Amino acid sequence: MKINRPSYFWLDTWIMANVIQLATQEFCRKFLNLQNDPCGRQYDQMTQAARSVTANIAEGASRHATSRETEMKLTDVARASLSELSNDYVNWLLQQDKTPWSIHSEEYKNLSHIQFDTPQYKDDVLYESSLHILAQKHKFDTWLNTNDSILAARVILVLCERLTIRIRKQIESQLASFTVEGGFTEALTAERLKHRTEQSISEDAPLCPKCGKPMIQRVAKKGTNSGKPFWSCSDYPNCHGTRKCE
Repeated sequence: MKINRPSYFWLDTWIMANVIQLATQEFCRKFLNLQNDPCGRQYDQMTQAARSVTANIAEGASRHATSRETEMKLTDVARASLSELSNDYVNWLLQQDKTPWSIHSEEYKNLSHIQFDTPQYKDDVLYESSLHILAQKHKFDTWLNTNDSILAARVILVLCERLTIRIRKQIESQLASFTVEGGFTEALTAERLKHRTEQSISEDAPLCPKCGKPMIQRVAKKGTNSGKPFWSCSDYPNCHGTRKCE
């Protein structure tokens, strides 16, 4: 039996976010302890920030069909959570009197050249996507399977930077699509207004003197003719044609 899965299973941003979440959970379990995180607050903040990235990318993609605006907002929340997580890793390095790798360093370049594979799911998406995520994470095991917190933090920071770029491009694509097509909510509002306009057009309605479309009888709300009926073009506000009621 084939089960339809949400579109975010195929998003490279969601896959990368899962890799970062798994790496962050391992980092926190391995390197945070009662000495450097006595209340467990740092553990909670970092793991929750990593989870927020994955969750908001997924939820945003799930709202694609019903609200493009909500989709963009949730994707931006994911970007903000990723920024918060990155800052935690930078702070960890600074505490050890260390810095992230320079973008010109060999280490940074080597990690940046490791590409994520394109998903090739068939009929068991939940299972196959889980295998795919693990396979992408294993590409970084050489660096992540370490007892050196400095190395681990630097590697995860590179992954965070790569995902930040992908999310920014995703938001730009969403905005471009929304600008051209609008969203479900906007289309629904336009359709509702169109239906109301059609219902308001009477059989004996005159035609607009400007564009020739049927007119609708309205009542002036202000000015010297306030309270008096008049004919208004049904294509208002695109057309401002009016006629006096006989």
